[in-house]
Amino acid sequence: MSSLKQLEVAEQALSPIFSKIDAQVKQNITQVLAALREQRVGSHHFAGVSGYGHDDLGRQILDRVFAQVMGAEAAAVRVQFVSGTHAIACALFGVLRPGDTMLSVAGAPYDTLEEVIGLRGNSQGSLANFGIDYRQLNLTCEGKIDWSGLAQAVNSKTRLVFIQRSCGYTWRPSLSIADIEKIVYLVKQQNPQTVCFVDNCYGEFIESQEPTAVGADLIAGSLIKNPGGTIVTAGGYVAGRADLVEAAACRLTAPGIGSSGGATFDQNRLLFQGLFLAPQMVGEAIKGNHLTAYVFQQLGYPVNPLPSAPRRDVIQAIQLGSAQKLIAFCRAIQQRSPIGAYLDPVPAGMPGYESQLVMAGGTFIDGSTAELSADGPLREPYIVFCQGGTHWTHVAIALEAAMEAVGPA
Repeated sequence: MSSLKQLEVAEQALSPIFSKIDAQVKQNITQVLAALREQRVGSHHFAGVSGYGHDDLGRQILDRVFAQVMGAEAAAVRVQFVSGTHAIACALFGVLRPGDTMLSVAGAPYDTLEEVIGLRGNSQGSLANFGIDYRQLNLTCEGKIDWSGLAQAVNSKTRLVFIQRSCGYTWRPSLSIADIEKIVYLVKQQNPQTVCFVDNCYGEFIESQEPTAVGADLIAGSLIKNPGGTIVTAGGYVAGRADLVEAAACRLTAPGIGSSGGATFDQNRLLFQGLFLAPQMVGEAIKGNHLTAYVFQQLGYPVNPLPSAPRRDVIQAIQLGSAQKLIAFCRAIQQRSPIGAYLDPVPAGMPGYESQLVMAGGTFIDGSTAELSADGPLREPYIVFCQGGTHWTHVAIALEAAMEAVGPA
């Protein structure tokens, strides 16, 4: 059967799942519309200010809209956040103090946080460099949260519990909102003062609630992932308890300035519009993920999540088994990208990562994983991680090329 025919079969088989995704998109857009309406957003909020960024009405209203959508007390949405890792680092440094303990409860953190914590590198300004202790609760052999171990791991010295929602560069299942709610409940039973912080990258608008709506104290993420709706040019956010959001904002700017500074450089319109588009863009990416899982499982490759499994983020992993196939897959995706289709992805080092990466990212926003991208570290078992997609039909076009490039398992 040709690759095109296999995709047509997959599209028909996945039609009921696509309909359910559309219903979820409608629910999430309704929530965004409610926040925009209740905060009385108008075109005058698109104007920005320069310099220090004081009294930026659009930015202030956007923070309120974002907080309402996230089910949080407060939010700080800023183009000054370089990445999701930067937003997460600001949150960690805002909350933690020398002598505190941070506990990661979903196994090892994402690669780019290893140097932030001090697990790798020269510890230049890392948490470890500031005397903050790090502990890790490993996952079970099935890749699940160690629920019995969690109840024992939290104690009076645990200042912050770190919860990574997405699988990152691992094969484990990503966390559902129900999983996160259970983690928060168990942590607060052991120590009500422990801050439950969620790395929310790749998870926004997957379900009808965000972690802050089910008890998480603080979340952070990137605007060139889900909540930017594929059009926001840069930035990130923190949301949650007002005091914790302000603590993170003080790390971004300075004590005494906090969330009151930060010019928006005439980006307010894109920030509002990106948030409005985000649920639809996430829905398209999820459809692309289901399609990717379906056709590559048919080709004999292990996939995670499985084709019919509920989605918990916008990442689809395929275990390709060799460096050659990983590179070939990324080349095929790059050749079907709207930008830089003539480029040839080659393995290379990247700041913040230990292993060399090969990456297909022919996106309008540099590094945007809300648009279609595919990448993976050059290490066994050679897994490619597919992310994003502005519309599932583009994903299907790219998949046809990828299927022909790597062939059956």
